[in-house]
Amino acid sequence: MDERHKTVLQRNRTNFVRDLDPSALYDGLLEKGVFTQDMIDEIKSSGTRRDQARQLVRDLETRGRRAFPCFLECLRETGQDGLAEHLQNGEPPVQPQLEFPIHVVRPVVQPLPVFSPVDVDKHCKDVSPVYPLQKPTTTPSSSPEKDYTRQRSQGRTRRDSIQSYKMDATPCGHCLIINNVEFEPQSELSNRTGSNIDCDKLERRFKALRFIVEVKTNVKYKQIRHALSALSKRDHSLYDCCVVIILSHGTEVSHNRFPGAVHGVDGPIVPVQLITNYLNGQHCPSLQGKPKLFFIQACGGGERDTGFEVSPDEARPSIGGLDDQTDAIPMSSSSDSLSMSDETDARATLPTPCDILVSYSTFPGYVSWRDAQLGSWYVETLDRILEENVSTDDLVTMLMMVNNEVSQNSAKGLYKQIPGSFNFLRKLLYFQTTPQKQSSA
Repeated sequence: MDERHKTVLQRNRTNFVRDLDPSALYDGLLEKGVFTQDMIDEIKSSGTRRDQARQLVRDLETRGRRAFPCFLECLRETGQDGLAEHLQNGEPPVQPQLEFPIHVVRPVVQPLPVFSPVDVDKHCKDVSPVYPLQKPTTTPSSSPEKDYTRQRSQGRTRRDSIQSYKMDATPCGHCLIINNVEFEPQSELSNRTGSNIDCDKLERRFKALRFIVEVKTNVKYKQIRHALSALSKRDHSLYDCCVVIILSHGTEVSHNRFPGAVHGVDGPIVPVQLITNYLNGQHCPSLQGKPKLFFIQACGGGERDTGFEVSPDEARPSIGGLDDQTDAIPMSSSSDSLSMSDETDARATLPTPCDILVSYSTFPGYVSWRDAQLGSWYVETLDRILEENVSTDDLVTMLMMVNNEVSQNSAKGLYKQIPGSFNFLRKLLYFQTTPQKQSSA
């Protein structure tokens, strides 16, 4: 799409989110070849009408030169002429101005009466104080210190008051691992040597954390979606958590919640945002209010991070060698993520991505390094941190440890990597380790 057309779409994004009826456009955009059926399904799964409208416009920017005129034509065919007119003119809509200025009437402040000390007792019954004073209670349990603590806690959430997720079910929940190692020739993607090492580590680790682990190897695009759909249709009522781990090649795509996408072994990509949508509170009711964890070992793009110089006390020996490989392919066409003109969508219920955590092996847009002999930096470190700290620390704290340790590594003596998370958990998450069987006396 031409840059000028992208600019027009971005300048009118607020209007689209507010007024566009995306469902009326799907057939026309499909018929004109602007979107494929899979792309339309992904837009439909993005959430509310506003979410779908926002995603449709973002995806439209990644299509070819015909996308803009076809979009205009579809708007007119479905009676959305007002939006088409704004695009045709190439100007953002003018906000309506008030015909007359609003005059703010301010109350007249009257001075308080002033009394001499002699007259205070005489007039105190007739004068109401400006700020009524609260009479102290006479109960023995009340004190100024306790009252202050109570009032302060209403305005600030203390760490020790944050609840923890229930994680004591046996088994704790399902864990799906998708391990893509050998890619088909038409995908033009290299095989991921060392990924089986990662898969074995994570399978053992989550079995030790009392999960039902299912491993799928060399999964195609449609098979990935089918496996996620099947997982979302299971009854998770008796479980406390659900985990999805994907080991594959990855790339950067447009998004409005979770960045990145992973490849099936046949080549096509599944956006991380779509992956999380399968298990959100809207599409998987039996996981509502329960933590959904996603671990993505894949590149977020094609950029390589050469790092920056640090002080001597920050420097540590580098790890990595000539066998280090990446899980990147060239970045796909994408628009900027969130525009300044985007509106917020307030809801009375819990937000759709609530209780979701997505842990990425690398920063969005950058490559993720994998050793052909030892496995990926991210998985190797994650497995060790879980082993050493799972009995004492919550998940978010442990992921911060992973970030710190991986950031000390260096590939080929030059390139760096930093993992990160998109955290929408509402509570602390402590895994329950399998208790050791005690020998009988």
